[in-house]
Amino acid sequence: MMMSVGTDLIRVLADPLRLRIVTLLAQEMLCTTHLVEETGARQTNLSNHLKVLREAGVVDTEPCGRFTYYRLRPDVIETLAGQFADLAQTARDATEANLKRTCP
Repeated sequence: MMMSVGTDLIRVLADPLRLRIVTLLAQEMLCTTHLVEETGARQTNLSNHLKVLREAGVVDTEPCGRFTYYRLRPDVIETLAGQFADLAQTARDATEANLKRTCP
């Protein structure tokens, strides 16, 4: 079973705008202005989503003058990917062993 950290992270990434932000940040560090341009989202909406991503530990920030740049933390994504890989292996093992629970 996946840990609650994975479940929380899935909830964070399930939002289409946050997933778009993460996808963009996987390619390069961007500031809020860049993210507004790339996503078409309003700055206040984008800032709220970035706060969620920061609090979840998905992104780090780097101040640069009056701008804040955001960077994706690949280790967090790798951890989630590893949890999915473990889940897939468990399912493979159960299928190969033909495990099924008897109905009452």
